[in-house]
Amino acid sequence: MSLALSRLAEERKAWRKDHPFGFVAKPTENTDGSLNMWIWECIIPGPKDTIWEPGQYRLKMMFREDYPATAPKCRFDPPLFHPNIYPSGTVCLSILDDDKDWRPSLTIKELLLGIQDLLIHPNERDPAQADAYNIYVRSKDEYERRVREQTKKFSAAASK
Repeated sequence: MSLALSRLAEERKAWRKDHPFGFVAKPTENTDGSLNMWIWECIIPGPKDTIWEPGQYRLKMMFREDYPATAPKCRFDPPLFHPNIYPSGTVCLSILDDDKDWRPSLTIKELLLGIQDLLIHPNERDPAQADAYNIYVRSKDEYERRVREQTKKFSAAASK
């Protein structure tokens, strides 16, 4: 088994023992029913008492064969309205950037908590989505209105 697959198996085991309430992170399934450890389906809950609550945001985490030397790619599907999320849904966050703050010791749990924190604390110095960024810096009220509108679409009740 490769170093990457060994690490991902450890991550899965650790996640199943202990993960934050409301979060989901699990490998996808191949057509034959076996696990695809390279692509994980995740759900990040909107933080309590924020404009993102009660949303549940779907994220794909994609790992490469040289993981953990390189960061996984993380993409919201569908994409979110947020200054640090590209229109493709890809998350722009320093801990997910090999040239910035990525460290092989970071766990899936830490990455998902970091992404959740980014939802409520956008980084104005690293915009990825022009529309969301411009509204965020021009009018916090309009930004919050747009996020609340989006959150309704991603609440547990809306997905049933």
